[in-house]
Amino acid sequence: MVEAASEEDELTPEGRLGRRVRQMREQRGLSLRGLSKEVSGYSYSYIHRVEQGKQKPSTALVRALDDFFGTCGALAEIYGLSQEMQVAHYSREIVRREQEAIRIQVFTSSHIPGLLQTEGYARELFRSGRPGAPESEVEAMVASRVDRQYIFARLEPPYYWAVMDEAALRRAPHDRAIMRDQLGHILRFAEQAHVTVQVLPFEEGLHPVLGGSITLHMLRDGSTVGLVESFRSGDPVESPKRIVELSQRFDLARSMALPENKSLDLIRAYLKEYEDG
Repeated sequence: MVEAASEEDELTPEGRLGRRVRQMREQRGLSLRGLSKEVSGYSYSYIHRVEQGKQKPSTALVRALDDFFGTCGALAEIYGLSQEMQVAHYSREIVRREQEAIRIQVFTSSHIPGLLQTEGYARELFRSGRPGAPESEVEAMVASRVDRQYIFARLEPPYYWAVMDEAALRRAPHDRAIMRDQLGHILRFAEQAHVTVQVLPFEEGLHPVLGGSITLHMLRDGSTVGLVESFRSGDPVESPKRIVELSQRFDLARSMALPENKSLDLIRAYLKEYEDG
């Protein structure tokens, strides 16, 4: 169960990693200089900046800390040192700004939106999208995605509006139990007051976001940043003109979607289909 988060829980991945390293160092009774000696090759000032969340740690440092503290890759998972973040370089800043969002709008064409994904669904999605990737990398990608969902544990979570093409409900992992869990999770998540989920049905035909996805984050300062994604590529957007264009596409797709109650009924129908299967 996700506990209600304080301001400390709203830290960036670097901040969460730094906090955990500091806690483990202090539990061992080590000073910064002492830890620096144990993980040779890294200065105490560098480790201090990492603990403060002021500097990104290198992959090698995170692995060295995991080895020293015997945390079996937990630090790498917290920070999201994953192939997803390495490949999807275009989305790094948008994901970082996610922490500042007070409203998130997302449309996806062929898969469940990331912040709605269960661990099982995300794992199968990454396995199919990264054929041949080591399981350690897949697990790091899953941990990174699930970790992002902690923004909904904030005392004031962002308003979340997700619209997905019906294809996302039809295109399931081979293990139908994974899709049953996934759709059940969406239905439970949609019960929250700050969440709206809609489905754009096949019967509507062509729509303005075919083959891609749109994410829009309204930030605390009133500005909006966006991301357009297609097959393993993306385009971060901040210019007002392009934000208006993306908002228009999202609004058009949303207007074609079923109302929320009928959308949830459609999800329930698919859930029954996967249960009966």
